[in-house]
Formats: sequence, C-alpha cells, structure tokens
Amino acid sequence: MSIIAPSMQKDVYKEFHGRAYHPQVTEVYANFTSRSGRNANIADNDKVAFIGLQYFIKSYLMEEWDSFFRQPKAQAVAAHKRILSAMLGYSVDVSYLEKLHDLGYLPLRIKALEEGTLVPYLVPPLTIVNTHPDFPWLTNMIETVLSCENWPIQTSATTAVAYLRTFKEFADKTGLPAEMVAFQGHDFSFRGMFGKQAAAMSGFGHLASGFVGTDTIPAVLFAEKYYGADVDKELVGASVDATEHSVTCSWILEGEIAFFRYLMQTQSPKGILSVVSDTWDFWTLVTQYLPELKQEILERDGTLVIRPDSGDPVTILSGYKLAPESLIRECSLDEALQKAADNGYEAISWHGEFIGLQRQTLMACEVKGLIECLWDIFGGTLTDKGYKLLDSHVGAIYGDAITLERQRQILQRLMDKGFASKVVLGIGSYSYQYVTRDTHGSAVKATHVIKDGEPLAIFKAPKTDNQKRSAKGLLQVIMQDGELVLRDDVSVTEEAQGLLQTVYEDGKLLRETNLAEIRQRVAAQL
Repeated sequence: MSIIAPSMQKDVYKEFHGRAYHPQVTEVYANFTSRSGRNANIADNDKVAFIGLQYFIKSYLMEEWDSFFRQPKAQAVAAHKRILSAMLGYSVDVSYLEKLHDLGYLPLRIKALEEGTLVPYLVPPLTIVNTHPDFPWLTNMIETVLSCENWPIQTSATTAVAYLRTFKEFADKTGLPAEMVAFQGHDFSFRGMFGKQAAAMSGFGHLASGFVGTDTIPAVLFAEKYYGADVDKELVGASVDATEHSVTCSWILEGEIAFFRYLMQTQSPKGILSVVSDTWDFWTLVTQYLPELKQEILERDGTLVIRPDSGDPVTILSGYKLAPESLIRECSLDEALQKAADNGYEAISWHGEFIGLQRQTLMACEVKGLIECLWDIFGGTLTDKGYKLLDSHVGAIYGDAITLERQRQILQRLMDKGFASKVVLGIGSYSYQYVTRDTHGSAVKATHVIKDGEPLAIFKAPKTDNQKRSAKGLLQVIMQDGELVLRDDVSVTEEAQGLLQTVYEDGKLLRETNLAEIRQRVAAQL
C-alpha cells in the first residue's frame, strides 16, 4: 500500500499546473472566501464563522509536510511519482518536489483574521502566498485540501452559532438563566457523519460556537490536540448519564416504573439522568408512570430528563395550537376544522373531545405537550420575566430531527404558552452534514501574481454567473462602521496594514489561539 504523501492531497489536475503557469510567474497570491448565502441552510444569514484554520496548519502544513521533509528525498517522492504516473498515463516529472525537499520547508505565508470571527460574505478570512520565487505552483496546489479541510468546520460552526443565537434570544425573552444556554444545543451527530474525522471536525465547530453539550467524544479530543483545550482545567464538552431503547427493552418484563426506580436508586442516584421514554407508550409514561414516581423524582439529588424520540418534536414538546372557542362557535365539524386550519391552528375542542386537523382524536396530554404536562405534575417557579420555569428535578430533551426552523417553533410556542425555554434540543447530522461547500459558496481563488518581476492583479469574472466573480489583486480587510469590509486591488503597503495578520510562514505557526479564546470572540459578536 502506498504512503499518502502530502503532495497527493490534491485534485489530479493540479499536477499539471506547475508547468502551465506562465514561465515568468514567480508568486501566486490567493484567498479563501465564502462568497454567497444563496444556498445557505440558515435563513437570512449574512456571516460565516471563521474557525478551523489552526487545525489545517497543524495537521496538514506541519504534521504531514514535516514528515515529507524528514524522509530521504527518493522515498519522499516515490509514492507520488508512482500514483500520479499511473493516473495520468505518462511518467510524471517529480523534480519540482525534489527541489522543494532540498529547500527543507514549505515556503508559504498565510494571513488571517482571528478564529471565532463572524465574517460577512465576500470578505476573505485568509490569504495565502508563496514566499520563494521557485515555488509559485505551491499556493494553488493546496487549494483542494485547504478548501476540503476548512469549509466543513466553518459551516458547522456557522450552523451552531445560529442555534446558539436562537436559544439566547428566547432565554433573554423568557428569563431562562443565561448559564443554561450553552447546554441547550446538544451534538448528537456522530453516527450520521461521513466518518469519525468528519464527526470530530464538525463536532469541534459545535463546541467552538459556545455550546458545551455534546456526545461526540472525538470533538473533545480534537479540541485538545489542535486548540489547546484541557478537560482537566476547563469545560470543553459535557454530557450526562442516559439510556437508549435497547436498555429500556431489557426491562420489558419488569416494566418502565421498575426501570426508572432501578436507574434513579441504584445506578444514577444524583446528577442529571436522561431516559428515553417512548420505547412503548410515551403518553402513558407521562400521565401515569411519572405521577406515580413523583415523590421519588422530587427527592432525588439531581434532574430527571424525559427524552421523547419519535413523533413531531414541535407538538410532542410544546403541544398543539388549539383554536379558540370563539372562532368555531356555531360551525359544523368540517367548517370548524377548516377555520382552524385557515387561521394557523392545529386542533379544536369539539363537544368535550380534542380533534386534530386530520380528524384524529387527541388526548389532552397531547394537546398540552410534554413541558406543560411536566409542569402540571411537578410544578416549578416563575422567572423574573414572569414565565413558568420547570422544577429543577425534571427536564426534557428531544434529540432527533431538530432543524433550525423547528427549534424556533418549539421555543416560540412554549413562550406563547407562558413557559421559559427550559428544554434541550439535539442537533444531529441532518443539520451538520446536509450541507456542501456551496452552502456558503466557500472557495479558494488566486487574485494576484508576480510576473517577470512585476505585480499583476488577476481575477475571475464569468459572465454566466456573477456570484462566482472573484476579488482582484492584493486584498485588505478593514473594519468600517463596525463591519468587516474587503478592499481589493490594493497596494503592497495597504495589504500589509489590514486586519489579516500572519499566522503561518515557512513551516512555522506564528500565532496560536485556543478554544476558550474562540468561544469568547464568538460570544462577543452575538
């Protein structure tokens, strides 16, 4: 099996480009930019979270390329020559790699904004340029891997920031204690990701946004390896004792009341305990079993979290929107259902029964939803904003199918019913992986070269798609009226004076950040 050399972390066609550049080009300057939100997974999004560059520098530019330089030259280039020759159908000349090996370091300079910055579309968070005139091909040779390793973390972090912002909004509105917000979005995406490395990368984006709730252990390891985190000194990621359906099913003969008692008394007598509760009959558990267990739950030193895992999360947690009697008075059943639907309601009260829009009979507990049912059983307090806050011994989490739209619907509906937003919502692989590089139009493009000793601004401007137009020349990012702004085609002096600061140069990481600093930067911008 061939060694995967760092020089092969690219598209095949990049192999030809070193020979295709004009012979007098000695420098290529490029940038990474999120160009457009027209395909964004977040409504009305205008900024992308810049997070992940330090990982790319440490893992690829340093770890992988350092290994290349440590090997004997012939061995370092052998696998590259073998694989690329086979793919292209001719003997590939690897003298350019041998020359790089002789140099002994990667002659690149990367300038960037601070990680954790929320960057407007069309503003580049980083630029990259070769620092040695013999290696102009190097800048865009790494375009593929630079893009591949950076857009996913940024996209997941941007998604996480959107969830975090909404949780914070409703906590402020309803008086939910601010310290709970970081735990309200829980990363359950691991099993649905494109492999464990993708889970770690995306999971770090979740953590870097400011969330601490996660079940993705590789994300915590990632934070320690690449971003100076330390679980012995700070809260990097947190989870709780929790069950799954297979565990519940093992108690099928004894029943769920015995199961709850066993967990609370024997295995998890204190702290947070989350129990999946819809293995069989969720509403029977809520309306019959929990009242029977009420005193034991209230006497336990901790919080019992009820976890439904099926059905519509909006109605399961926050109930149905019930049409007022005044709207349907003196109507037939068909007329009443139609009026309810026309006015945005989901159910009616009809002669002592609750009926949904599809004519299904609903139980009172279904119309109320889990949070209101827990309030009826366990009570609670009022926040300083006058909203009902569930007793500290009980809570709720829904870990499946929580999109950004459903998150807002749940929190808004709870607020409309007078409840503080005390609920934890799982964020899964649909939210974090149903995205592409085009979600935010992320791309690496060259904008400037040195040709025959003279600077030359270059740019891309396809007439068939204006969204793909690139910036031009040397780039400067400045702060103007409180917003980051790009100035392109600037002078060498102006380029040196912007907010983009040198992070990496000639094989060395010059400026390092950590998870805590990134979280602080994000929080300051929300």
